[in-house]
Amino acid sequence: MAEAEGVDVLQPTTTKDPEFLSALRAYEPDVLLVASYGELLRTEVLELALHGALNVHGSLLPRWRGASPVQAAILAGDRETGVSIQRMVLALDAGDVLLEKRTPIGPQETAGALAGRLAVLGGEALVEALEQIEAGTATWTPQDESRITECRKIRKDAGRMDFTLPAATLERLIRAMNPWPGAFAFLPDGRRLVVLEADVIDAVGEPGTLLADKTLRVACGQGALELRTVKPQGKAQMEGEAFLRGSRLPAGTRLLSEPPHES
Repeated sequence: MAEAEGVDVLQPTTTKDPEFLSALRAYEPDVLLVASYGELLRTEVLELALHGALNVHGSLLPRWRGASPVQAAILAGDRETGVSIQRMVLALDAGDVLLEKRTPIGPQETAGALAGRLAVLGGEALVEALEQIEAGTATWTPQDESRITECRKIRKDAGRMDFTLPAATLERLIRAMNPWPGAFAFLPDGRRLVVLEADVIDAVGEPGTLLADKTLRVACGQGALELRTVKPQGKAQMEGEAFLRGSRLPAGTRLLSEPPHES
């Protein structure tokens, strides 16, 4: 889109590329803007712009510094999150904050849906930040070091479901891992079952076992989950009831955290 509008697009594999640095320096930028960039910028880059570099981060800093703030907020059961516009420094997400915008996390909101809302909110916040800098009204607030929490990059196996955990914890895992990498368990035949949507219900049973019901319900360490939408390995996503009818799994069948041959 930028190229179609005649805007220069530089796409270096790394900001250490001397040709990229030279090209960037030639613009004599007033400010640099960074969003979802997977490389810590060096001093040589940060000092290129008159007003430094601004980063839009998907949390209310200093809560959830790191690579997965959206997922971390859902996993922790946070009721509110937002975006922070901060000055970039050599430490990860540690710079002073110019402004933040807050938003509640919906009770059934997935990481994908929340990230989409935060992207729009972050764009609005960046425009407001630039206006403050241009007007000379920008105020920078140091982060409270006593309130720091951190989150790491999401691994492909992060969605593995341990049914000894409370149902409420697993329901948050399901939302946090949607759309990627997906919360999952294994069927007795070793097939992976990805869980896309689930509700916490009041029921008791041996953790991991299917309960006697027409709906797809599985007992957890505390309470149970009704799996509303699932995706069996090799098939399209479907309602939990449809999967249960087609698979004919009897009550008492155990869903596994590991493939049967690994247990």
